[in-house]
Parts: sequence; structure tokens; C-alpha cells
Amino acid sequence: MAISAGDVIPLSQARANLSELADQVKAGAEKIITKNGESYVALIDARRLDYYHQLERERIHLLVIEDASRGLADVAAGEVKDARETISAIQRRRATKAGK
Repeated sequence: MAISAGDVIPLSQARANLSELADQVKAGAEKIITKNGESYVALIDARRLDYYHQLERERIHLLVIEDASRGLADVAAGEVKDARETISAIQRRRATKAGK
């Protein structure tokens, strides 16, 4: 959905017309409220906000699946290190740096 100039509202005007703006948003509009000429907050329908949050969760899940797939590919290719040995090596390096 494109934002038009009429969808950008100064905060002072939004305060005075909140009920009308809420009705417009409920009908599908999105409003950008400005403060001192800068974007400040957005006014969107609560269901649309829930949808945006759902999309973000799905994106995060896809990233986790992608990382897991890469990890499994590394295991299948034998490109792995023993976790205990790696942690011990990191701890030794830290101890050496701390001792300097």
C-alpha cells in the first residue's frame, strides 16, 4: 500500500482528529504521524500489525531453518570440530590474553 501526502499527519493534527484517523485506518489506510517535521510513529490497523508480526516470526523461523541446513551440510561434509576441544582452546586463548 502506497503512502500519499494525505497519509502524513502532524502530531498536533492527529491529536485533534484521532477518532477520524482511527476510522480511516480501520478502513485500510495507514498514517504516518510526524513530530517536528520528522516521521514519528505509524498508525495502522491492529490486525495488520498482527500480520506484520507473524511475517517477522516466519522470517526468523526461515533463517533458523537455513542455519540448521548449513550446519547439517557441514556435518555431512565432515567440516566439524569437537565442541569440547574448541571451547577449551577458546578458554586457553582468553586466559593467555588476560595474563598479559
